[in-house]
Amino acid sequence: MGECLWGGDELDLDGYLARIGFTGTPRADLTTLRAVHRAHVAAFPFENLEILLGRPVLLDVPALQDKMVTRRRGGYCYEQNLLLAAALDGIGFSFTGLGARVRMGSDSRRATTHMALKVEADGEQWLCDVGFGGEGLLEPLAFRDGIRERQGDWTFGIAREQKDVRVLRTLHPEGWFDLYAFGPEERFPVDYAVMNHYISTHPRSPFVSRPVVQQTESDHRRNLVGSVLTRARADGSRDTCEVGVEELPDVLAREFRIELSAADTETLARVYSSGT
Repeated sequence: MGECLWGGDELDLDGYLARIGFTGTPRADLTTLRAVHRAHVAAFPFENLEILLGRPVLLDVPALQDKMVTRRRGGYCYEQNLLLAAALDGIGFSFTGLGARVRMGSDSRRATTHMALKVEADGEQWLCDVGFGGEGLLEPLAFRDGIRERQGDWTFGIAREQKDVRVLRTLHPEGWFDLYAFGPEERFPVDYAVMNHYISTHPRSPFVSRPVVQQTESDHRRNLVGSVLTRARADGSRDTCEVGVEELPDVLAREFRIELSAADTETLARVYSSGT
């Protein structure tokens, strides 16, 4: 992986590591990979608010650094995983990009719209994904068929299907639940730029008409989808409540550590009130 491809030379790596709370000297090994992955998931919420605020989702490394590190915002899959990719590039990891078809339990064939990474560390390959949102990985998962691993209260696995298609799954109380399917084709930043345009502009995208803000912890997940805030646990139990427009700024700050400017708060309230 050259620096020009993933932008490791453009990233303020020290600033990124400070943002996620990583201490010590980063090395291209599994210990660092695990620590960075888990710290990234804990630090950055999944969120699509730029779309609702009427701004383009920018994927170049300086823009990601400014938004997510300097302004302490979150992002959705391309933003999250491209920022991670720049950091891994700067540390010296070898990796490739992947494209995935989101399933979320559905059998229908959807377009390839999700990004993940396959990273080499300690002589093995690892599936890394800090940008899937509410049901996503906490740590790298060994890229092995039939793997089953517990991360916090959550259990994940990789199943192999026909034609080299693999599926990331998570264990629900009623059994395995397919998250997304991915093939062996290597993907590049330019591929994610095309996917990002579709996801951030197409009227059928799940991210253009309502807020989707999520945070995964070891023992629970918080999800704000539209006006419903949910706290879910691995045993299947969940608490839900409606979030009114006047409560939205406080919920974003308290539950997801997102603090918007006064102008952005006003714009988001207007969009939120219009039926998102």
